[in-house]
Amino acid sequence: MPSNHPDNFGSIKGAYKQGCKDALAIPALILGFTYMGFGALVSETGLEIWHALISTGINWAVPGQIATMELYAIDASLLVIAAAVGLINCRLMPMTIVLMPHIRNKTSPRIAYYFFSNFIAVTGWAAAMKQCPRLPEEQRLPYFVGFVVPLWSICMLSTCIGFYLPDVLPAEVTMGLVFLNPVYFMLVFLADFSQPGRPTALILGAILGPLTFLLTPDWSLLVTGLFAGTIAFIVSEYFPKDKTI
Repeated sequence: MPSNHPDNFGSIKGAYKQGCKDALAIPALILGFTYMGFGALVSETGLEIWHALISTGINWAVPGQIATMELYAIDASLLVIAAAVGLINCRLMPMTIVLMPHIRNKTSPRIAYYFFSNFIAVTGWAAAMKQCPRLPEEQRLPYFVGFVVPLWSICMLSTCIGFYLPDVLPAEVTMGLVFLNPVYFMLVFLADFSQPGRPTALILGAILGPLTFLLTPDWSLLVTGLFAGTIAFIVSEYFPKDKTI
């Protein structure tokens, strides 16, 4: 039975369908091209198609996947690769902690959250954080599942297609596709500057990034994220405009 919630898709099925609809638009287009670029990168590294598909299927986070391929290409040890990917993907843990209260409900079994937490990546997280807090409780997880599962499926298909792109397109084009996703993610935040922490994080990141790179190239990303993210968090806590997110 629909509630009087400001955003309501009418039913669990309706929420799932809306998640699919939202995913199979710009997010699918951007991530599809991004993973074509990743598939091409794997092909040029000399690995097999099944390596690319396992990476996307299990990891599904472009930065960690690219690090894996680049380290493999220079014959890094398995321990080094695992450590690098772990450090890169540790950003997903706080994202998961923040998102879970917004998609949890009293009827879904706990095992469902353990399973679907593996689908948390930047694009799905951003969409869920924008939409789910405004939905009735029972529609939140279905919306998230409807968004991420089709998107993951498209990424798998695009990885397979991209693996064979180096024989069709110039290397510069296929490698450039990899950078579409971070650009899209930045534009998602630009479209919702009503939350004070978001413009703060982006602006500080743009300023501090080049400066910290000059000081410490190896640690610039971590240092920039730590300072810009901390300041943005403080701003969002003390100057909140919308308590729903």
